[in-house]
Amino acid sequence: MQDGVIAGIDDVRRGRAVQVPDDAVLLPGLVDSHVHVNEPGRTEWEGFRSATLAAAAGGVTTIVDMPLNCVPPTTTADALAIKKDAAAKSAHVDIGFWGGAVPDNLGELAPLHEAGVFGFKCFLSPSGVDEFPHLDRTQLLAAMEEIAALGSRIIVHAEDPALLGADGALGRGYEAFLASRPPASEASAIDAVIDAARRTGARAHILHLSDAHSLPAIRAAKAEGVALTVETCPHYLTIVAEEIPDGASEFKCCPPIRDASNRDLLWAGIVDGTIDAIVSDHSPSTVELKRSGGGDFGLAWGGIAGLQVGLSAVWTEARSRGIPLETLLPLFTTGPAAVAGLAGAGSIEPGAPAHLTVFGVDDPYTIEAARLLHKNPITAYDHRVLSGRIRRTWLHGRATYDLTEGGDGDAPRLRGNPRGRLLSTRAAD
Repeated sequence: MQDGVIAGIDDVRRGRAVQVPDDAVLLPGLVDSHVHVNEPGRTEWEGFRSATLAAAAGGVTTIVDMPLNCVPPTTTADALAIKKDAAAKSAHVDIGFWGGAVPDNLGELAPLHEAGVFGFKCFLSPSGVDEFPHLDRTQLLAAMEEIAALGSRIIVHAEDPALLGADGALGRGYEAFLASRPPASEASAIDAVIDAARRTGARAHILHLSDAHSLPAIRAAKAEGVALTVETCPHYLTIVAEEIPDGASEFKCCPPIRDASNRDLLWAGIVDGTIDAIVSDHSPSTVELKRSGGGDFGLAWGGIAGLQVGLSAVWTEARSRGIPLETLLPLFTTGPAAVAGLAGAGSIEPGAPAHLTVFGVDDPYTIEAARLLHKNPITAYDHRVLSGRIRRTWLHGRATYDLTEGGDGDAPRLRGNPRGRLLSTRAAD
């Protein structure tokens, strides 16, 4: 490594060499293109400091922040400037930003594009926060026409509100919540995105795919040449509905975690290459909000907090299925980088940013929510026993996280002041 970039793969004389123990592997820094940081406005849920510390401890060196749950939402260039100002003070990893496409800013997306956002997120069903309303089908088509003309991309929360259950109390049993957000809702919305992408030529991305039965439609659209990508998340690949206890509202997310047979089909989509990325959809809130209604799945706030543990969780499940690490690696690195259009991220090659991480593939890892570095001590992964853990992370050639320097082998150390950079599609930024 030299001057924050990779100087060479074999010729260690050109810069500082990275030494890796025999029982670990050196990976490129991971990329997570789906993170809700929530700052400013809801910083009690999460913030740039805590989110980027958790990212570094999970081997993630680049995140792309979502445009909602913060106040103001990132739907104007002025709001983006406010968010960048907050992030610049606290970034322990590199951060890019998505813009938002909502009914009020359609026809006026160019300023956000010119300000350097990596694309535009929209919802096709209510987002859960009033300041970020969803698009109907006509508005989706208009947004995609505008985004195609800008040469940008749209990323879509794909659930059809006409097929969702009514808001309100559902009780402490997970089955009622699962029934309220059926696979048909995802399938209908995904079909609409594919049709609009086909008609407009816009680059479209399906967020947090939970319904594996939509994979054939996605696969066919890709084969047809539609500019479409899709992601799924660690919680859909590692947790199943049958295991979720009554009242355990930390497992609530939208779309929901589905059954074991669905999980198997998602893994088939990983292996055959249909799924382009595995990202956290880290969407934390306060413990009080997650426990709203005393564990009623209809009243609790949704979202899984898991930015720090994604690779470990997915690797544990993958190895039980005989799937090698090299199959997973692009989905955590170059895959999400390509989704967001992040040049150079997620790779180890001369000239790339020297973002690296050491992964102990056999290291035992029992998750304790209170010891994770995101802000609020609640997660669906609490008490899960995993295999594989991040030992060390470098950002721009300098160590930013080290598991082994805490003294007892299990007390991580974050090293140095925040050195993350704010990323932009504008070359001058």
